[in-house]
Amino acid sequence: MSKKKRIVKTHVKKDDVVMVIAGNDKGTTGRVLSIDRAKGRAIVEEVNMVTKHRKVDAENTEGRVQVEAPIHLSNLMLLDPESGEPTRIGRKLNGERMVRYSKKSGEIID
Repeated sequence: MSKKKRIVKTHVKKDDVVMVIAGNDKGTTGRVLSIDRAKGRAIVEEVNMVTKHRKVDAENTEGRVQVEAPIHLSNLMLLDPESGEPTRIGRKLNGERMVRYSKKSGEIID
């Protein structure tokens, strides 16, 4: 029997600006580069940097490269487009379309 992979419904999307609310990078902000919904993790620009060892070539003369590692979605909070502070989001119907909105300011996000 094969296990079904659970796909997580995310509160953030690619290109959203988020703040890290827990962990070593707490308080830093960045743009979401990609999301892995099966694992519930996201890669955020310049957040959770780790050192990877790569084969030396013309581009990589050092052998070590700093890259972003995935961070769990529960440690991220979307920034309010109006005030720039972290906010929870809600979903509501806007016409026939479901949209995300900021719980702090009520402004529609997208």
